[in-house]
Amino acid sequence: MANRFKTIEELKTQRGVRYIKNVIYPEVPISENDTYIITDNADRYDTLAQQFYGDSSYWWVIATANVSKTDGLAVTPGIQLRIPHNPQSVKNLFEELNARR
Repeated sequence: MANRFKTIEELKTQRGVRYIKNVIYPEVPISENDTYIITDNADRYDTLAQQFYGDSSYWWVIATANVSKTDGLAVTPGIQLRIPHNPQSVKNLFEELNARR
């Protein structure tokens, strides 16, 4: 499973409550190898990630590439979504961007 938070710094409040820093998501570059789909009622970001990447934990790659405005995993039916070709490269961008903070 691709845990994108494993490299994010963990901090503590003065009362000892642990939390992680806010993260920054990268702009996902467009590739000629990306896939485009039209969503239907059954689609969710996690099931699409499982279908295209074999790993549902990459749901955030698809949501980020499409500038998702929803708070959940459900997607609006009937819209076009871009499925980035290489989720690992997006994860690498995420890690590089957040390591420099």
